[in-house]
Amino acid sequence: MIKKGLAVIGYGGMGGGFHCKKALASDVVELLGVFDTDPEKLKKAEGDGIHAYKSLDELLSDERVEIVTVAIPNDFHKDTVIRCLNAGKNVICEKPVALCLADLNEMIAASEKAGKLFTVHQNRRWDTDMLRIKALYEKGELGRISVIESRVHGSRGIPSDWRKTKEHGGGMVYDWGVHLIDQALCVIPDSPVVSVYCNLDYMTTSEVDDGCHITLVFENGVRYFVEIATSNFIALPRFYMTGMFGSAIIESWEQPMKVTVLKKADENDATPIRAESGLTKTMAPRDETTTYSYEVPMPKSDVHDFYRNFCRAVDGKETQTVTHAQMRRVISVIEAAFESARTGEAVKRII
Repeated sequence: MIKKGLAVIGYGGMGGGFHCKKALASDVVELLGVFDTDPEKLKKAEGDGIHAYKSLDELLSDERVEIVTVAIPNDFHKDTVIRCLNAGKNVICEKPVALCLADLNEMIAASEKAGKLFTVHQNRRWDTDMLRIKALYEKGELGRISVIESRVHGSRGIPSDWRKTKEHGGGMVYDWGVHLIDQALCVIPDSPVVSVYCNLDYMTTSEVDDGCHITLVFENGVRYFVEIATSNFIALPRFYMTGMFGSAIIESWEQPMKVTVLKKADENDATPIRAESGLTKTMAPRDETTTYSYEVPMPKSDVHDFYRNFCRAVDGKETQTVTHAQMRRVISVIEAAFESARTGEAVKRII
């Protein structure tokens, strides 16, 4: 494949620290340059050996540029994406793709009118923890699944940049929640969400949420719990899944998935145990005679497959990995989560 010309708008953490670095080592795109409204960031890009466009107009006028990646504060996504589409560019937007469904629909309409591809960079679809949970869910080994828990815990609060401001679309729902919600819809793609309940934390700031607790109930009965926290000094497991015949746990990103599966249900194997000040048979642990356990190591995963897919989609050889329907579904769940947090009630809606 001949490499496609790529330009990046925004030379911050994701624009410069991720997209440009990946592009410089890419087998499918050639980084032609960057643009940022901050002159200091343009100087830094040039110091890093990357061409800096003097204006967005100059970038969009470069006929070599086929793909533009937009990596700027959330509130600027819509206008910038539409401007790039109208200039005849295919567009990749950083997450969250938009701050509301109405804005997203305008962006999609612009892409359809221009006849250009438009998608969002949901890079955490390539996280190996989620991929292992998804594979086990699809395998069906644990039987009917009752609960999936997905957590990201930190203790440093929100980064001291635009992510702390409501004006720019800051907060953890938009920062990390969008990832974990997208992952949930990837793990369970074929069953609608019928209920969304959300609580928000304001531990370190009162302007935007610095943590969220979201329960998604799917039509097939699975309760999927999403939690992001930035003031937790002891982290809970990254993933936990349990069903009728077994359970699985992933302690953290770099850890293997541990799975325990029921071999036989034998009521006679439960001998009462002492638990603190009393006896219990109900909570007596099982042993190897009734269960078996194994570990699933981290599989190989290459996040740059996102760009490989997008480039093939531009050529009409594949369908883009992150579709417009999926983008709409994620933003719809986020809107329902904010509505639930505001009203204190679960939002009963088919999503």
